[in-house]
Amino acid sequence: MSVIAPEAPPQSPLVDKLRAFFRSPLAVLGLVMALGFGLVAVLAPWIAPQNPYDLMQIDVMDARLPPGAENFAGDMVYAMGTDGQGRDLLSAIMYGLRTSLTVGIGSALIAGAVGTLLGLIAAYAGGSVDALLMRLVDLIMALPSILVALLMLAAFGRGVGNVVLVLVLMEWAYYARSARGQALVESQRDYVEAARGLGLGSARILIRHILPNCLPPLIVIGTLQIARAITLEATLSFLGLGVPVTQPSLGLLVSNGFQYMLSGDYWISFFPGLTLLCAIVSINLIADRLREVFDPRALT
Repeated sequence: MSVIAPEAPPQSPLVDKLRAFFRSPLAVLGLVMALGFGLVAVLAPWIAPQNPYDLMQIDVMDARLPPGAENFAGDMVYAMGTDGQGRDLLSAIMYGLRTSLTVGIGSALIAGAVGTLLGLIAAYAGGSVDALLMRLVDLIMALPSILVALLMLAAFGRGVGNVVLVLVLMEWAYYARSARGQALVESQRDYVEAARGLGLGSARILIRHILPNCLPPLIVIGTLQIARAITLEATLSFLGLGVPVTQPSLGLLVSNGFQYMLSGDYWISFFPGLTLLCAIVSINLIADRLREVFDPRALT
């Protein structure tokens, strides 16, 4: 007499997505790198060998020392060398990561919230509201990001808050267009018609029913926009219109060492630039795998 084995309980969609994500070695590598950068940024005040912006800890006699050199007093080794002001480059990179990630993640989250809300409103309201918002989205997406950001920062002035504001104004349109397209599809589903039949309010239908089904593509866009925001902020700081000198990012650190490249002091720009590159690549690896996970047709 054969015994029928009990069926395994069905896995939740979230567990299936996580398993699919972790099946990619490159995605896992990107996640480990991104988490490592985030941990270093958070713990920078406690693990950095030096506070690079405390004038009491900086000696101009230590300026432009190569990697592995000792300081002038002989009690500290600079693993990545020093910059033109005598700051420990390793410590400066740790603190620069804090600024770059804060600007990138903060602007992406705010832009995502604003753009998603406007996209849902455009899809649900339709008519002139939809047309007006989408023409505004088309206008913003048609403008050259770098040029517009430079003009806005020239008017607003330097500062982390101003950079975040400019990035939000340049990024929300990507979320709005994606949220609108997804919401238009979801608004034709039977569950939305059933919710309307039950007399539920528009706000509740949008937030409780349509929005959760629009999140997968928005998560992918948000991850990509973090990398884009970090890149745009680094470009603005390199050009001298980004964050202030007292709160530098990785882009500003690269800019500070650019003038020494031809004199052979490559490390001042090389190590911050390499860190910036690795951070952006790690985020893009995560975003690329998320796109495949949320689109089963892209899985191989």
